[in-house]
Amino acid sequence: MKLYRFSPIQTKEELLQALEYIHVACHQLCKQSFGEYLPVAANIGIFCHYDDEFERLVKFRDELADVNDNWKQKYYRLFEPLTFPAKDGIPAATYTHLYIRFADPYRAQVGDADFVLAAEKYAPLKESLLNGAKVPGVRVYTGETKLDMIELYNPDVDALSYVHMHSMEDNVRAQAAGK
Repeated sequence: MKLYRFSPIQTKEELLQALEYIHVACHQLCKQSFGEYLPVAANIGIFCHYDDEFERLVKFRDELADVNDNWKQKYYRLFEPLTFPAKDGIPAATYTHLYIRFADPYRAQVGDADFVLAAEKYAPLKESLLNGAKVPGVRVYTGETKLDMIELYNPDVDALSYVHMHSMEDNVRAQAAGK
């Protein structure tokens, strides 16, 4: 029995198929949660489930991205942005940064992609969630406390999505400016 949809990923082609799946699944989560598609933050992550898979995907990442140009030693700038065309109502999107998550056999998701929500909408949504509002498939992210994000999820979808106020370009610019 295969526990994970794509893992263990063996080839770059399989990696690209998994990334396209993540793109579609995360847009579906966004539409389910907000009734509309939000703009992508331009980062996409693949989740490994095996140690050797992680090692292999890091090698692929190092062929696809600049190892010296990474945000927070986590998100690596792709040499060529990854663009998925509009398909079946899901908008086209371009991803400039790739993340490979360490192997974790206890989290079955294929990966994640982030979306951007303007501050004037994000802040009241987050506040309402913190005050007990229930929005199906939406919760305040409680992982790393330094990260200010809202998580989109559905137990029937093996991808996660996060919403915050800044794109990857915003984050990179802020880091370069020392903010």
